[in-house]
Amino acid sequence: MKKILCALLLALAATPALHAQTRPAGEVAGPVETSPSDRFMLQNGEVVLMKGQRATSLSKNVLLKNGTKINYKSGIVELPGGKITTLKAGDYVRPNGDIVFGSPASAAQARGDNSVPATAEFSTYTDPRPAPGNAAAMETRLNEMNDKIGLMAQKIGLLNQKISLLSSGGKTADTSALDSQIQAIDAKLK
Repeated sequence: MKKILCALLLALAATPALHAQTRPAGEVAGPVETSPSDRFMLQNGEVVLMKGQRATSLSKNVLLKNGTKINYKSGIVELPGGKITTLKAGDYVRPNGDIVFGSPASAAQARGDNSVPATAEFSTYTDPRPAPGNAAAMETRLNEMNDKIGLMAQKIGLLNQKISLLSSGGKTADTSALDSQIQAIDAKLK
């Protein structure tokens, strides 16, 4: 009888361990139904899924398609490359894994720069031109904006080349050709 009782107790003691091994690690949610306009943001100390203006509470950590992990309790976001950041008020994560920062201080802190004051705010851009009066004017304005976006993308590419050149060649690297191309793009952007 004692042997049976001991065996039963050992079997019961091992049962939670068996369940723990078969349970999904970290309680990660399965596929979360999202649209591109949805966002995961910190609200009242926990991450919620915002669908338009409606907040949906989460009960499990989220794993996005690109590998980004979001801890719903703490707001800690782990990117696929291993970089970790914590969401602050106003920050959010898009369903594709992009993080949008709500303040310059939050963005600076995510990249390890603590020199930006916590009270700093992003500048608001307002297009001073009147709204287009018809579809043709709207199309023209959209084409202008697309052209500017293309120029900014070219500038980013040139700046990345300059950074790469300066990183490998040091202070002696000649960046004059890149500088003149950047200045030409800046002139077109004005």
